[in-house]
Amino acid sequence: MKKKLIVFLSLLSLSIGTYAQEVDSTQLAIDAIEKSLVYTTGIIELEEGNAKLNVPKGFRYLDRKQSIYVLTELWGNPEDKSVLGMLVPEDKGVMGDQSWVFTITYDNMGYVKDDDAEDIDYDELLKEQQKEILEGNPERVKAGYEPVQFIGWAAAPFYNKDKKVLHWAKEIKFGEQEVNTLNYNLRILGRKGIYIINAIASMNELPEVKANIDKVLGSVQFKEGSKYADFDSNVDEVAAWTIGGLVAGKVLAKVGFLAVILKFWKLIAIAVAGGGAAVWRFFTGRKKNDENAPKLENQ
Repeated sequence: MKKKLIVFLSLLSLSIGTYAQEVDSTQLAIDAIEKSLVYTTGIIELEEGNAKLNVPKGFRYLDRKQSIYVLTELWGNPEDKSVLGMLVPEDKGVMGDQSWVFTITYDNMGYVKDDDAEDIDYDELLKEQQKEILEGNPERVKAGYEPVQFIGWAAAPFYNKDKKVLHWAKEIKFGEQEVNTLNYNLRILGRKGIYIINAIASMNELPEVKANIDKVLGSVQFKEGSKYADFDSNVDEVAAWTIGGLVAGKVLAKVGFLAVILKFWKLIAIAVAGGGAAVWRFFTGRKKNDENAPKLENQ
């Protein structure tokens, strides 16, 4: 009996050692990816919308190419090339458990009228969106993604008529994940379109995200001639959407479901990229030859 116990403990020790080595190699892969990213600060000329971004204090900026790489390859989102860049808190990377970001997109939908801002029934809007998201789940699952539930408002919709900015937040649940995702939406209205800034985080980061909303909203400035007040009804197009339409998510056909992110897949994805197949199986319980396991390309 004693001999069997010694053999068992030896095998257990070997197994733990192998697992530790794979975890170490995974961390090295994570560190290597973090170091490969090139962040910038200061004033950024945004590629679309005729505006500049003054990177706010406490943040760093990733350009379009790198942002798409993070969102798609590392975090498991459907590809959306409309993303212009992202703001990343300077004390966090994109691969940690506490990582969160603001993505920046522009939609040249036209001038958004705000006449209906005070007449919207947000409780009814919540019910409609919850129903629409559930109805869209079969298509998401078919595409290889987890089903989604819209739990409720994490922050009630609010429109600042003076500053022409709109923001609201959704609490989203992916599949059976224990921690829900935070989808904090910011919209900055201009003469010919809107900037779409979305905070992608977990609900645990809600206080931290909310503390930075005003700072981020003030970081994007339309240039002269493109501001909301520069609208000319004789030459400019009026958008098909109003304030209520923006909150209702009717622009998701253009923007995609990028803001609602599978951020908690990122460490598992890196485990695969770093050769940590055992780590992947530890997290998921999948067999090595499971055809449904996510695969990374171009790593």
